[in-house]
Amino acid sequence: MQLQVARIGKPHGIRGEVTVQVLTDAPGDRFVPGTQFIVEPASAGPLTVISARWNKDILLLGFDEIETRNEAEGLRGAKLFIETEGIGADDDDEGWYEHELVGLDVRVGGNVVGKVSALHTLPVQDLLVVTTTEGAEVLIPFVEQIVPEVNVGEKYVVVTPPAGLFEVNTDEFPEAPAAEKPAEADAAGSDA
Repeated sequence: MQLQVARIGKPHGIRGEVTVQVLTDAPGDRFVPGTQFIVEPASAGPLTVISARWNKDILLLGFDEIETRNEAEGLRGAKLFIETEGIGADDDDEGWYEHELVGLDVRVGGNVVGKVSALHTLPVQDLLVVTTTEGAEVLIPFVEQIVPEVNVGEKYVVVTPPAGLFEVNTDEFPEAPAAEKPAEADAAGSDA
């Protein structure tokens, strides 16, 4: 399976380097010289990294196949993919890619309450996006205390949410209408 690790931005300099939007949490492992990327659109690739360096917070990549700024301009917006087979096979540390989690059933106390629809990877902690059986979207902190079991083979995750997690983290906050009623009552009482 292919995993997108970057999106190419604008050219940098005159020697064919490009800026990239990094979409992986391991850029030091993914953008080493000699790495070959599958490219979308396919007509722009494959591309082989010859240089990778940081300019402040922006990663700059040079490719063996791209020598000029004009060639680099033609790559703008292209997506870089790697093949995931064999990646992480030797890692003892468990981790999951978004494509492995999306579509898994979400179980609470043995009951299916929804499906994983996305994974937001954030600097502090990751969030599972769950679409409930009622169609609401809920954000679940992806930490072991709340998501103690992920079973990709049997296509489910177990969630042990603290009280109110599903209600507080939905699009529709259930207490909102109740909070409005006292204000209406105060307005009616002042007219009397």
